[in-house]
Amino acid sequence: MATVDAEPYGFEFEPATTALLMIDFQRDFVYPGGFGEALGNDTSPLLKALPPAERVLRAWRDAGLFVIHTREGHRPDLSDLPPSKKVRGRGKITIGDVGPMGRILVRGELGHDIVEEVYPIDGEPVVDKPGKGAFYATDLDAILKMKGIRQLVVCGVTTEVCVHTSVREANDRGYDALVLSDAVGSYFPEFQRVALEMIKAQGGIFGWVSDSERFLRALATATGKQPAAAGAAVV
Repeated sequence: MATVDAEPYGFEFEPATTALLMIDFQRDFVYPGGFGEALGNDTSPLLKALPPAERVLRAWRDAGLFVIHTREGHRPDLSDLPPSKKVRGRGKITIGDVGPMGRILVRGELGHDIVEEVYPIDGEPVVDKPGKGAFYATDLDAILKMKGIRQLVVCGVTTEVCVHTSVREANDRGYDALVLSDAVGSYFPEFQRVALEMIKAQGGIFGWVSDSERFLRALATATGKQPAAAGAAVV
């Protein structure tokens, strides 16, 4: 059992029954020139979350622990895309249209896929989800239960949308979730701050909040493996 210095209080976890959940680190959301930027967003806060997420991913892999990734997107025929989601925002381009990195949020397109910095390796499942939450209309819960997972360490984007929705869903299903504040990102600094405050409010109503450095120290103590230096490549 390991304990991470976290808010509202220490997060105790057993590495063997904990999964690292990497939420929606997709090119269209994170990289300049993608759909997120085309909507007028500044992608730099999401890019800032990548190095901490890389370090956590590397250490988790080195410890031989379970990683699972998610991607938000839809079938090429858009049969799983609600009309209300397609028209919301009234943008010039929307889901299914051709964007800077292929058809927007369509499975199999370049922009839909995960960024190179945290790309999945063999043995790491990727859950394709049609909604904001990682549990909605997916087999994520079944995979976690088959693996005996009871707790989650969460990195990803965006903090107030897909991360927050997934953490709430996890809470309702009985999972404890630790969100790493510097390894999640929002286009909007105020949303980032408030979303993290909401997770840990009222004694941890949805989960716990810490950061990558505190988490990596706890993981190193639990596994006896020191994390690689910042900047080393993920393999």
